[in-house]
Order: sequence, then C-alpha cells, then structure tokens
Amino acid sequence: MITALNHLVDIVEENLTGGSGVTGFDVTDVARTLGTTEYHLRRMFSSLAGMPLSEYVRRRRMSVAAADVVRGEQDLLSIAVRHGYGSTEAFGRAFRAVHGVSPGEVRRDGGPLRTQPQLRFRLSVEGSERMDTRIVDHPAFRLTGHAARVPLIHQGVNPHIQQHLASLPPQEHARLKGLAETEPAGLLAVSADLDPDRAEGSELTYLHGVAVLATTTPPEDLDVIEVPAGRWAVFRVAGPYPQELQKAWAATATEWFPSNPWRLRPGPEIVAVLERADDFSTATCELWLPIEPS
Repeated sequence: MITALNHLVDIVEENLTGGSGVTGFDVTDVARTLGTTEYHLRRMFSSLAGMPLSEYVRRRRMSVAAADVVRGEQDLLSIAVRHGYGSTEAFGRAFRAVHGVSPGEVRRDGGPLRTQPQLRFRLSVEGSERMDTRIVDHPAFRLTGHAARVPLIHQGVNPHIQQHLASLPPQEHARLKGLAETEPAGLLAVSADLDPDRAEGSELTYLHGVAVLATTTPPEDLDVIEVPAGRWAVFRVAGPYPQELQKAWAATATEWFPSNPWRLRPGPEIVAVLERADDFSTATCELWLPIEPS
C-alpha cells in the first residue's frame, strides 16, 4: 500500500496540468492498475495524508499554478486553462481557497503563497501497542434503529450525534437493546454512506440501533440498513471514550491495513459498545470494519 500511494502521488504530479475534473485522471483506473480499489485507495490516502485526495490535488495544482502567476509570462485565462479550469473565475476561487489571496494580488505583490509540498509516504516502525483483532465471516443481517444525516467530525464528540441521541426517550434504548439478535452485539453506533475520502464535514448516515437477522422484519417506526454477507475485521478497544476508539480507527489505516493482506470494502462501519461507565467517560467497544482480501 505504501508503494501504491507513492505511485498515486507520482500520477498526481503527471496530471497537474492539462487534465480535467477534480483530479485530472481516473482514480478507478489507477486503483485497478495498482491492484486495489478506489474505495480503499482513497480511504488510505486520506487517513495517512490527513486530507482527501481531491484536496491534495487542488493544493498541489495551485502551488504549481502560483509559479506561473508570479512569472507573468501568460495571461490568467491561459494559466487557468493549463491547470484544468475553464474560466478565470473558477481558477480564482480555487486559487484564493488555497493561498488566501487572488491571482491578481500575487501577480502584483509576489505573494503571500501557501505551498503544498509533494507528499512521499514512508513506512515507519510502529505497532508497539498490540491490536486485539479477529476476522469474522458474517451472513447477511439488518441494522435497525434511528438514523440521521450528520457531518463527519474526526476528533472529539460529535455534537450532531449527541443531539440525535438526546432526542430519543430513555426507554427507547432499552427497547432497541431487546430487539438485538446477532453480532455485532448490543447497542450499535453505525456510520454508513461514508465518503471514501473521509473529508471533515462530509455527510454520513448515523444509525443508533442493533443488529437483527436478515429474515427479521423490524418495527415500522425504525430505520433499516441492509448488510450483505461478508467478512469483517473486528477491533476490541477499551479506555477513555471516544479518544481510544478514534485512535484505534486511525491505527487501522496507519498500522493494521499496511501490515495485513486485507483492504476495506464499501459498507457500514460499526461500533458496538459492550461495557461503559455511567457517564460514558470510559468504554469497552468493538469496531467492525468491512474487509476483503487485498
């Protein structure tokens, strides 16, 4: 995966000018050439680089474009077209989003500029903390409960999820728990319809509920997510909540996937809360990630 990501960075550099679209190349074709999937490639890139692939391309493209603007050898429309934009207005918006100033101001003053260096991924020796993991082949099942669309927040408690949970009456949690029939066990925090880039602020479907058999028809007032049969990596985490869970989620990308012959496949990502303190300051959880052989 490290080699694949570095090859992806090289392809980005080759397509900074003259390309079209967000990246300037077909990410699906690149992933296929590298022996993986677009879903997994985007997820690993965003997890390790700390930004979505599309954002990295935009920053690199505007870093290179800034040099053209400063040199002053071409008009702004020619520079915009060279870097994949159809108008000076679109180019100007992208330029300002990266550098904080307009192309005209940079041409006049020579800056300020916020340059994005070319990324290079390297394997470092980590893994001093053992990851308690099991691989599970699970038949098709259903997730049922109360769903809401919320923005993705990488660090800390998500207030939108908190608000969603607070809107449920206390007795509803007990009712849901009584419906559970299969693993993942207990009350579940389900993230579905995730953006492969995992961009901060991108929307996902959050479901508070339980897992039931594929043949079970849940009550009509509950939302349902159908989950096909497949393989899962299950990570057991204990400690301060949600900090330890978020650390484990990040470590799956930085440590576990690069060290094991699996890759992510599309599907919901599930947190099963097995035990917790009354104030939820600490918890023992299982993180369920859908996987397939790499």
